[in-house]
Amino acid sequence: MRYWLFKSEPSTWSWDDQVAKGKFGEEWDGVRNYQARNFMREMSVGDRGFFYHSQSEKAIVGTVEVITEAHQDSTTEDDRWECVDIKALEPVKTPVTLEQIKLDERLADMVLVNNSRLSVQPVTQQEWRIICDLAGLTG
Repeated sequence: MRYWLFKSEPSTWSWDDQVAKGKFGEEWDGVRNYQARNFMREMSVGDRGFFYHSQSEKAIVGTVEVITEAHQDSTTEDDRWECVDIKALEPVKTPVTLEQIKLDERLADMVLVNNSRLSVQPVTQQEWRIICDLAGLTG
């Protein structure tokens, strides 16, 4: 299993929107960055991810699961753009902010710290465990 982080502006697609989709989840569509698209191509069903609210909140607010592998993004006919489907798993007990992550030396190499604009990014197993601990999750 691999771990990821999915960033979304809550005014566009929030954690509550994701939760409302239930077990059928939703396409992680609209990504128009080649690196983020390539990361989605690497995902497998069952991979886990953090759901991150960008903009003003800048915090991890929940966990998700990849439920389909990469496929054509339904929001475009351009076959360069693919996406995965994800479903919500659980909200965090305590949101983990970007500020907290940046201040934690154990997370200094995390992609989020070094490339905070990338909308889909990998998370190492060690980073996953540290953030789950900070968030009050069993991981």
